[in-house]
Parts: sequence; C-alpha cells; structure tokens
Amino acid sequence: MEPKYKRVLLKLSGEALAGDQHFGLNHEVIGEVVDQIVKVHEMGVQVGLVIGGGNFWRGRQGTNMDRTTADHMGMLATVMNSLAMMDAIEQRGIPVRIQTALDMISLAEPFILRKALRHFEMGRVVIFACGTGNPYCSTDTAAALRACEIGADMLLMAKNVDGIYDSDPKTNPNAKKYDELKYADIINRNLKVIDFTAATMCMENDVPTLAFGLNEENSIVRAVCGDNSIGTIIR
Repeated sequence: MEPKYKRVLLKLSGEALAGDQHFGLNHEVIGEVVDQIVKVHEMGVQVGLVIGGGNFWRGRQGTNMDRTTADHMGMLATVMNSLAMMDAIEQRGIPVRIQTALDMISLAEPFILRKALRHFEMGRVVIFACGTGNPYCSTDTAAALRACEIGADMLLMAKNVDGIYDSDPKTNPNAKKYDELKYADIINRNLKVIDFTAATMCMENDVPTLAFGLNEENSIVRAVCGDNSIGTIIR
C-alpha cells in the first residue's frame, strides 16, 4: 500500500483509548493504534495527533461546575492521554514532541507552528494537547484548527462507528451510511459527527475530513492510503 497523503492530522477520542473499560487507558488498544501510526510514519507520512480527554473527564460530569473550570480540567485530561501516547510511540523508536495550547513547560513545548513544522521535517510525530487552549471549544475544533495551521492534506477523525449515517446505526438497523458529504450537509442536516465550528473551519480552508471507524482492521493505514471503502469523506 502506498500513502495518498504526505501530512495528516489524526483525531482520536479519549474514549477510544479506554477500550471496553470506558475509563482510563487500555494499553492493548493504545498498542494497536500505535502500531498503525508507526506503519504510517515508516511510509514517510508526517503525522500530527489531537487526542480528546473523555476517558478521564467529559463536560461537567453531571455537576453544576463552572463551564470554564470544567473545560480546563478536560484540557488537562488531554495532556495525560498525550503523554501516554508519546511514551507508547517512542517505545517503538519514533521520536515524539508534545505541544500544548496552555503553557506547561516542564512537560511539553508551547504550541509554536514553525517548531511543529520543523518537527515534521525532522521525522517526529507531533501531538497537540490542551485543545485550542480556550473553554467552550471542543477537541474537534482543536483538530480542525491544527489541521488548517499545519497544512494537513487530510483530517482523519477516528470514530467508534464506521462512518457517517443519516441516523444512529446502533438504534436504527436501516440507517443509511454516506460515502461522501459536503461540510454544508453536516450543518444543514444537523449530523452529530463533527463540531459545527470544526466543520465550518475546514470548509473555509479547504481541508477534507475522513470520518472512519477506529475498530476496523488496519483502518488508520487504509485511511492514509486513500482506501475508498472506508469511512465517509467530507469535502
């Protein structure tokens, strides 16, 4: 298989890293994801990562906590996931740099676009943590923002379903899967697959998105190689 894209931004949900336990880190799941990232890296593809934090903290956890405080806690959760992913990738011999949208210089670099681009040139995987650094912004929005900034050829959204459907396939056995959509369709049809802010940002900056199932065999590698049988592409 040959890669179709030179530089990609891969968005992983925190929940995906928890596996069936739904909380914390499942090292078997992380290992499977890292194996694919290593394969893609060895193909010569530059890989940026944005990881959510829902396996440790999501929203306000059903409390009346201040939204800004809760969102900052979520940003810290993304840092824990980023450190775990960095360790797992580096154990495979691939150098990694974490850049954070909030300053925590004892752990990682602050986000600086030119440094990120230099890391790609030097063969490093770059993990972007802390979302955008702003409350009221999802990690989907952070992934879209970083994809636009680094000039990614494709934003890869690894989901727990194998694409985008017109209704929930878990509750509707007749749900129809879309092979391709426009960003305007996401907004107009109120499809809950990507944050509307993220969709608008990608649409305005001509960054295509592929939403696909992380649990499908070799799905990240197939996505990078342009396998048309996987996921839903949004243009």
